[in-house]
Amino acid sequence: MTLLRANWRAAGALLLLSGLLSTGCNQGNPADRDTPTSGRLNISVDETFEPIVRSQVDTFQKLYQSATVTAAYKPEEAVMQDLMTDKVRAVIVSRQLTEAERANFKKQTITPRITKIATDGLAIIVHPSNPDSLLTLAQLRAIFTGQTAKWTQVSGKKGLGDINVVFDANRSSTTRYVQDSVTQGTPLTKRVFAAKSNPELLDYVATHPDAIGVVGANWISDRDDSSVQSFLRKVRVVGISALDNPKTPDDYVQPYQAYLALKTYPLRRELYVINREARTGLGSGFASFVAGTKGQLIILKSGLMPATGQTRIVTTSTK
Repeated sequence: MTLLRANWRAAGALLLLSGLLSTGCNQGNPADRDTPTSGRLNISVDETFEPIVRSQVDTFQKLYQSATVTAAYKPEEAVMQDLMTDKVRAVIVSRQLTEAERANFKKQTITPRITKIATDGLAIIVHPSNPDSLLTLAQLRAIFTGQTAKWTQVSGKKGLGDINVVFDANRSSTTRYVQDSVTQGTPLTKRVFAAKSNPELLDYVATHPDAIGVVGANWISDRDDSSVQSFLRKVRVVGISALDNPKTPDDYVQPYQAYLALKTYPLRRELYVINREARTGLGSGFASFVAGTKGQLIILKSGLMPATGQTRIVTTSTK
């Protein structure tokens, strides 16, 4: 009887040890724990910023191998819908929350954290054969609203026909920005349509001399990227002037880093990470990474203006 009780005690001890080891193994797997540098995170991203966010995600995961970040690239409206319905914990977009969105979060007793990470520019692109590569904001407004419907109305030069305006997608951030900041509420021209993606937009402009497109600057600003080099060989980036009567070509600027830093390029917008986490998890860790030194260096290399850090601007004297 004593031997039997001893055997039962030994068996119970083994079962307890087995349970503890099993629990310990689960707790010891960093990929199963949601911390700022481990776990699994789904984010939605304005597809305009796909190139730069891909670099951020790849670098973050190489540094923190227990973290898995899955990014879905969508039009801005779909991205914000994902955030508001708790489909994702964090998004990357080029606007702040609206009053209605803030009120919705307040009802849920959630205080979203908003982190500015960069200044972006909208690039206006045309076919390489188009002679009208310098435009004022007033001219752009007339084109986007349909007041100017033919290229001959822009500079008087012949050779091109009706102006076709191309955006990346329906309900995208670029469309919203143009309507808010360029046409200022005036409806867009009827000769406007949306491509299915930014690469398709670039390809369309590259093959249609009458087209004018609107694309995020990160698609054409990283000169070390082979795909950017390919795009720049196929399209022309338009210089934009905020002046009604520019005097020299120097009054027109393109959406490159120095002009974003100096705030002389008129089509600028801010880029944010919006995080709805109730605690400090992987969403907070990823946002901190993008806003930190390594993430800001990635933004600097991409050609956008980092939210923190410095951009070196070199000027030459003609004296």
